[in-house]
Parts: sequence; C-alpha cells; structure tokens
Amino acid sequence: MTLRNALETPSVRQRVGEEEWQARVELAAAYRLVAQHGWTNLVNNHISLRVPGTEDQFLINPYGLLYEQITASSLVKIDVDGNILDETIYKVNRAGFVIHSAIHMARRDLHCVLHTHTVPGQAVSALDCGLLPLNQAAMRFYNHIGYHDFEGIADDLDERERIVADLGPHKCMIMRNHGLLTAGADCGEAWHLMYHLVRSCETQLLVLGSGQPYSMPPREICEKTAAQYWRSGRRLGDLDWPAQMKLLDARDPSYRN
Repeated sequence: MTLRNALETPSVRQRVGEEEWQARVELAAAYRLVAQHGWTNLVNNHISLRVPGTEDQFLINPYGLLYEQITASSLVKIDVDGNILDETIYKVNRAGFVIHSAIHMARRDLHCVLHTHTVPGQAVSALDCGLLPLNQAAMRFYNHIGYHDFEGIADDLDERERIVADLGPHKCMIMRNHGLLTAGADCGEAWHLMYHLVRSCETQLLVLGSGQPYSMPPREICEKTAAQYWRSGRRLGDLDWPAQMKLLDARDPSYRN
C-alpha cells in the first residue's frame, strides 16, 4: 500500500485495546478540526497524544498525509525518540517530534501537545511585545504563557531542555519567530487552548493594524480574569470538545476509520 490509497488504511481497531482506540479517534478528530479551521501547514507540524496507560508511547500523524486525510488507524505509535513501535506503512518526521517529546517527557500531566504555524501565530511570535491582553479571550493567557527564543529548525535534542524551561508551569507557549504551542490533559484541552490563542493573535493583529489608539485593562484586572479562566479543578474544553466532535461526525465521520 502506498500513500496514494492512504484513506484505505486497514483498521487497527482489533489490534489495540479500547483505551488506545478511543485515544486514536480523539486524536484523529483533533487533526481534522485543525484542518477545518485552517491552522495547517501542508503535511508539516504535529499533534501528539500519549498512549493511555503508558509513559513513553505516543500517537502522531503519518508523515506525508494532510490533516484532513488522517484517520484513527493511520496514526503511528512511536516512542519518546520518535522510533516507530507498531507495524505500519507510514513514516514519521522524527525531527519534528523534538518539541513534543521535550514536553511529554517533562510534564506527565500534559498528554496532548499541539503545535501550529498559523499566520497570525507566526506574526505575533515575531513581535517584541508578545501577546497583549487586548480582550477578554486574550487575558486567559496573561502570565500563563511561556516564550521560547528561536534556535533554528527544532531538530537539536539539546533544545528540549530549554523548551521545557521556557514553558515552565504553563500549558501554552509562543515560540519566537516560529509559531504557537498548546498542551493539555487531553485533546480537547489542547485544542480549546489553541483555538483561543489563535483567535487572540488574530485580534491583536487587527487592533495593531488599525493604527488607532488602543487600551488595555490594568494589571490587577488582567490577573483576575486569568484566574477566573484557570480556577482550580477546571479543565478547559470539557464542554466545547464533545460538541466539536459531534459537528465533525455530522460533516465527515471518516476520521473514525
């Protein structure tokens, strides 16, 4: 089988446990939803998800498929170094997993890592000011986002230590001159955070591009608003993720194959 008939990938449902299959379905949904929102970069970038019940096994996209072509069965199982662990016709972009593996190794609470090269994300990543708290949505990231300086294409294993240090205790990061990264306890949380981070970047570019004076709330209001979003025990995306999957099922349920 070749990539030309990738959408005919045989189902692996009978070869994996129920928990892994559900993880595959959710990750495939995340890829499709990212594609629907126009956050893709051809066959590049990744969303990775830890295989349930493991510490060092992950699911990731097959290198060479567009996000809208990915299915639960075509996802590839790899280890922390990007080595393929299961029988598959596909390959993976091992170099591209450097960023993801750094976070997965250091943050056992973050099972899903989503990285994009959206135009608004790349634009804000090049601004010295970073992300500004210009509206309520953007204030969720106030003092809750890390910044990582550009070091070239992320294929240097030594960079992993600095990625982790720059992420700190957060779940979101702006990679300078590069793009955006979000991570969560599951696909829903990582996707939810990316949605609002991309929208916040879009809003900022519109405000700055208007050439008009703009206002920002005082520091204490920004801190209060962020605390409201990140209040203890709340997992972001719990409500909108199931709704997004239902919408995806109505449009094209082939991701479940």
